This record gives sequence, structure tokens and C-alpha cells, in this order.
Amino acid sequence: MKTVLTVMLVAAEASGDGLGAGMARALKAKLGADNVRFVGVGGAAMAAEGVVSPFDIAELSILGILEGLKAYPRVVRRVRQTVALAAAEKPDVAILIDSWGFTLRVAKGLRALDPSMPLIKYVGPQVWASRPGRAKTLAASVDHLLALHSFDAPWFEREGLPVTVVGSSALAKDFSGADPARLRERIGAAPDDQILLVLPGSRPAEIAHVMPVFEDAVNILKADCPGLHIVIPVADTVAETVKARIAGWPHRAHVLEGEEAKLDAMKAATVALACSGTVTTELALAGCPMVIGYRIGATTYAILKFLIKTPWVTLFNIAARDFVAPEFIQSRCTGPELAKAIAFRLDHPEVREQQVTAQNAALDLMGRSLVHPSETAADAVVKVLREKGRL
Repeated sequence: MKTVLTVMLVAAEASGDGLGAGMARALKAKLGADNVRFVGVGGAAMAAEGVVSPFDIAELSILGILEGLKAYPRVVRRVRQTVALAAAEKPDVAILIDSWGFTLRVAKGLRALDPSMPLIKYVGPQVWASRPGRAKTLAASVDHLLALHSFDAPWFEREGLPVTVVGSSALAKDFSGADPARLRERIGAAPDDQILLVLPGSRPAEIAHVMPVFEDAVNILKADCPGLHIVIPVADTVAETVKARIAGWPHRAHVLEGEEAKLDAMKAATVALACSGTVTTELALAGCPMVIGYRIGATTYAILKFLIKTPWVTLFNIAARDFVAPEFIQSRCTGPELAKAIAFRLDHPEVREQQVTAQNAALDLMGRSLVHPSETAADAVVKVLREKGRL
């Protein structure tokens, strides 16, 4: 083995930052912390594992086609900066995490820089839902794919791209240390008080589109039930924006930062109002019934509605092929509609129990595993490095 292996990790969003941090920890455990170093692009979680990002990834958290077009010059500039970092650091392997548009451009830049460098994509585009041609594009751009779900693999293997199914890290979220009583004490809630957990997303564009609607729903619910506790965990990418909005609310909301507080809240909540995304899987694992809301720009939605072939947007709903948790998308995502669905669950404990049971069944269909996905992913990376003669 080389004296020190250099691994480049590239993540452009909060969820990818978490995956990158998990990968770094797993590779340190397998290879020895003194035998591997990390360079690349990431957020706070990856920084804690030694990845010094040359820029703030919050500016790459882009949602929507029009927003993407406006941000294109900035994205191109950051792609060049990422490739320049690789030129300076000469990594033995690059692991490009999620964020299809950005990481695909980085892959092409790295391939031109060093055609022999192994390129591994961690999380492929959801070609089973829309734009299946991206499978062929990815196969021509990287050497290996680390897929989250078994139903991803055939789409890419048909194009000749080797795939390792590692599972979703959300499915391996560890709630053993979560303490709902600690959360209740923190916010001054009695054991039988109801708590609404509000999760408006981790991207600035999600906050812009989703948060106003969630605010309307919360205001309606608080008017009918003044004793309802509102708890809002925030991602570091949008923390200041969310705090600024909540400062103007006419009622109190408890803003939480940090993973421990978020997990406590997920276990303590009576019901959650969640933006579509990885967090819905985490909520299901915590045994929390939820209502899902999502909005994007009108033009982007019109295009995606034409492209996307599945009626569901939530992964466990897709696995169950049913609306296990209700989804309120775009025009249906309104304050009154969300408030009505949440109030129904707050008022009917049997409905909450039925939903949690159905969510658990859907998680089983998604493939809950005792082995953490980061370990499986790290094993796959080591295998690729050995096959390529880099380890």
C-alpha cells in the first residue's frame, strides 16, 4: 500500500455531506487513520473528518430548472475550482456524491485531468423515476456506482457500469441514544403534551418555496390548539435563514441545531410536517407519523411533471406503491390542506398507530440492514482501488 492514500470526496448538499463524512470514517477504520487523507468539497460533517472545502457548498444547493440556469456560471466556476484542487492534491480516487449536475461536470473535468484516476459515483440519478438516459451518461463518465437501493442497479448495469448496492444511510440511522424525555424537558413540554415537528428542508430554495406554506399550516394549528409545541430542527446550510423567518412568528417555536437534538425530537414528536427528502425515511425509522409537503418553481414543476413517471415522491411510498404517508405536492401544498391532515392525526391516535405500522412495513421493503451502508460503501471503494492498482 502507498504510504498515505489520498481520497477526494465531493459533496454539494447537506445529505451528501453526511454520506461523505460516513465514508471518511469507514475508510479510516478499514485502512488506518494514518494511512489515508481526505481532500475535496463538503460541509460541516466532512470538515469534522478532515475535508477542508475550498468554498461553502450552500451556494451549490440549487433546486429547480430556472434556478439552475441562473446559477450555471457559479456552478461552472466551482467545478473548475474542484478540478484545480484535484490537480494540486493528486488524489488516488475521487468519490462524487449525489448532486447529479455538479458531480457529473466534476467527473468530466477529473477524467480530462487524469484518465487513470478511478471515479466512483455515490448515489446515482433516479432513472427509474425519470430521464433513464442518464444511466448511459453516467456509465460513460465514472468507473463504479454505489447505489442506495436494489432497484437502482439494473438500470446502470444494462449500460455496463459496475454497481454495488450499499443501502441508504438513512435506513441505518441509529436512534438508540435518542431521548424523547430530554427533548421534552428542553422545551418545557409535559409527557402528554403534543409536539409538531417541522422540517422545511436543507436547501435555500426549499426554504423559499416550502417554508411560507409550512408557516401558514403552523399558524392555523396554533390558533386551534395554543398548547401545541412547535419544534424545528435546522440543517446548518439554512440555519440562519430559518432562524430569521421564525423570529417574526407570533408564537414560540423551538429551533434545534445538531444531530442529537434532531434525533431526540424525531422520537418525541407526535406528528411531523416534513419537506420531501431523506428526512422522511429518518422519521419513519423513528416511528413518527408524518405529513409530507413540497413545492418548487412553477416552470420546474411543469417540466418534472412531464418527465417523472411515478405518482409518489417519497421513497417509502414508492417502495410500498401506496400513499403510506400523505403527500401534498405543488398546488395541493397549502397551509389549510397541511393543517387539516396534521390535525386529523393529532386528534386520532389510532390513525397515527396505523400509519407507523405501514411505514415500518415499507422500510422493510426498502431493505433495512444490520450492516451500516458506509461500511459496505468503503469496502467497495477499497475493492475498486485494488482492482485499479491504487492500493
